[in-house]
Amino acid sequence: MFKNYFKIAGRNLLRNKGYAAINIIGLAVGIAVCMLIFIIIQFQTSFDNFHTKKDRIYRVLTEYPQTDAASVSYGKGVPFPLPKGLRTTFPKLKQVAPIYASHNDQLQVLDVNGNPVKSFKEQSGVFYTTPSFFNIFDFPLLAGSYASLKDPNHVLLTKEIAEKYFGDWKTAIGKSLKIIVSYRVGAGLFQSPPVALKVSGILANIPANTDFQLKLVIAFGTDFTGDEQYGLQIPDWKATAPEFGCYVLLPPHIAADNFNRQLSDYAQKVQAPDHKDSYLIQPLDAVHYDTQTGNYSNKTISRELINVLWLIAAFILLIACVNFINLSTAQAVNRAKEVGVRKVLGSNKSQLQIQFIVETFLIVSFAVVLASLISVLALSSINQLLELSLPFNILGSPSVILFLLTVTLVVTALAGFYPSLVLSRFNPVNALKSKLTASTTKGISLRRALVVFQFIIAQALIIGTLVIVKQMNFFMNQPLGFDKEAIVNIPFRPDSTGTKLTDYLRQQLLSVNGVQAVSFSSHTPAENDNDLWTELKFDHAIKEAGFQAITKFVDNEYVPAYQLQLIAGRNLQASGMTREFLVNEALVKSLGLKSPEEILGKEISMFGDVIKCPVVGVVKDFNDRSFHHHLAPLLMATNSTMYRQAGIKLTTSNISSTMQAIKKIWEQAFPDYVYEYKFLDEKIGGFYKQENQLAVLYKIFAAIAIFLSCLGLYGLASFMAVQRIKEVGIRKVLGASTGNIVYLFSKEFIVLIAIAFAIATPIAWYYMHQWLQDYAYRIHVSWWLFAIGGLTAVVIALVTISFQAIKAAVANPVKSLRSE
Repeated sequence: MFKNYFKIAGRNLLRNKGYAAINIIGLAVGIAVCMLIFIIIQFQTSFDNFHTKKDRIYRVLTEYPQTDAASVSYGKGVPFPLPKGLRTTFPKLKQVAPIYASHNDQLQVLDVNGNPVKSFKEQSGVFYTTPSFFNIFDFPLLAGSYASLKDPNHVLLTKEIAEKYFGDWKTAIGKSLKIIVSYRVGAGLFQSPPVALKVSGILANIPANTDFQLKLVIAFGTDFTGDEQYGLQIPDWKATAPEFGCYVLLPPHIAADNFNRQLSDYAQKVQAPDHKDSYLIQPLDAVHYDTQTGNYSNKTISRELINVLWLIAAFILLIACVNFINLSTAQAVNRAKEVGVRKVLGSNKSQLQIQFIVETFLIVSFAVVLASLISVLALSSINQLLELSLPFNILGSPSVILFLLTVTLVVTALAGFYPSLVLSRFNPVNALKSKLTASTTKGISLRRALVVFQFIIAQALIIGTLVIVKQMNFFMNQPLGFDKEAIVNIPFRPDSTGTKLTDYLRQQLLSVNGVQAVSFSSHTPAENDNDLWTELKFDHAIKEAGFQAITKFVDNEYVPAYQLQLIAGRNLQASGMTREFLVNEALVKSLGLKSPEEILGKEISMFGDVIKCPVVGVVKDFNDRSFHHHLAPLLMATNSTMYRQAGIKLTTSNISSTMQAIKKIWEQAFPDYVYEYKFLDEKIGGFYKQENQLAVLYKIFAAIAIFLSCLGLYGLASFMAVQRIKEVGIRKVLGASTGNIVYLFSKEFIVLIAIAFAIATPIAWYYMHQWLQDYAYRIHVSWWLFAIGGLTAVVIALVTISFQAIKAAVANPVKSLRSE
């Protein structure tokens, strides 16, 4: 019986190749989009799920009360004494792991005599921790032991890094490395002397779906992590660094809420009376979704974004299903006689419904196969766009197989049920007398509603994409308050000579043809969550001000090199020490002063009154962070020991030759260091990497939604052209022009698209307005964005319909009327 169903279904599809092709292509594209989004979401939701104790692993966060006392913010950095304090105060915590994530580390491979033979630079992936970390997390060891991390100057390498450094990872055990590290404590930057490390273990390669992208794991207690005077063992509860965190493994019988209450009480005991920070624990399964606090991989995704992706996947699949339903019900009149004959020969409704559902199943099955092929071809581009390592192995992934089976059944039921119901209800007498027409199949109003539904989704996506693109253009083109064009930043390591090194480098660089200005500093004018924050006292006050300020250590050439605007006072004078401050307007306002001139000559102290200097100038506010944030109070001061990079302003001609000359100078000055550079405008563009990735994705989704909607329109217009061929012939004989015929075909669809636009506009406005609230600086959503979105949909639809309409209009009416 079922064999016969499949045989007849196959014959019907072969007989209607165009109809079958449109449905298969439409469903395949919809299912492919759905599958790719499923793979992305599956990857994002799998982060750190492979740890066997994941339900009991927590990250300790610091809770910072805000000045308005009504809100709090959270940071992943904790005070340096906290891990040891937790072990002492809460003995039930068997595993407490301090962790420090280092950045921009220079590494050298040493030979047997201790001489460097290779140099490398790791932007990230160098961690300092204890063996407890590996008692909490599951990162398998291929050779060596975790216990070796009890002893300072030992390091574990991943297999990938061991092969990169030594060729064969099996020979790496016992070999030596030298690491050169810069670190920060509060608003102070420090550097350690080169430290030799012994390789004592090899870790298996780290999976892509973890926020701990380990490369080297160094014993906590090595170098600055064991320094009680200037390092991470400072016994001061105000001493923190955003790179220093703590993870704990809760015993099975302790509830997180209960432990948080104990932590809050503990914070009150150990903190100074004027220090109101508190601590709480965050479950591991929340870390990857915490876009505000962040994590060590700097890759987060909000749960709201995941929900949006699910919605887009569902809507695009629904558009494809709507196409199928529209074409199937429109095509029903062509199969009326077949249904009539079957009913006369004894077929009942359920048998006819099964027959049409089997046809749908075949179409969906072909679409799933084609969708799998599309997904395989598209996945490498998606990986490149999103900078992910998304796996796709249909036979090797039970979840993907289950997803495809579920999609096949759901789409078959969703797309096949209603058309099968319509077809099986035909009156056999009317069907055999050819009294059924497209208007008597009871699908007209539903088809109209479904076309409206398709274009609501398509237009909402178009409008949303236009808003995102306009916001991205705003980011890229908005004046920042400083010069970012043709400025290259090159990291370097200061030495004990103080300003002698920077003076020498400045002299050498300014002699290069194409170099206009040179400045040395701790940071560029704009940073993305990499700033140094400090508390301060103003004008000999006893108490600290009720806010923190960003601190940048800059030389006297910083203001002219980046073209910052002084609005009061003067620039900093050349000095290797901290002798005076520049501040911005935001700091003046935060102190409650009415004019910039009021702060000139007043003293600001920081670092616990270690540094006390007068304010000599005020710069006009510039955007010192991404547009996600409001302007922050800012302090700038000279201090050559804090400089970590050069800012070099170039002319726009012969940049490549200028960069070659700069490289030569740098490699002569720092022969043992890896040379690298980054242009400031590229760095600032990187602040909005995720938004740009989303903008590209939404463009793709909007294009697919329009494509699928127009594919359905094309099919309906084709069917309409066949059904109304005699009407068109009569109209032409009576004098109708091609324009009249095109209007005849188009008017109904244009009305439907206009209705869809009226519904899509408020929906798109609401959700894009909500999205824009995440940015301190944002565009105004103009009416013309909606007009362009609606007009785009109308033009594309008209082009789609007009093709069939013109084809019908130019046909010879004699051919369509000769049988009459």
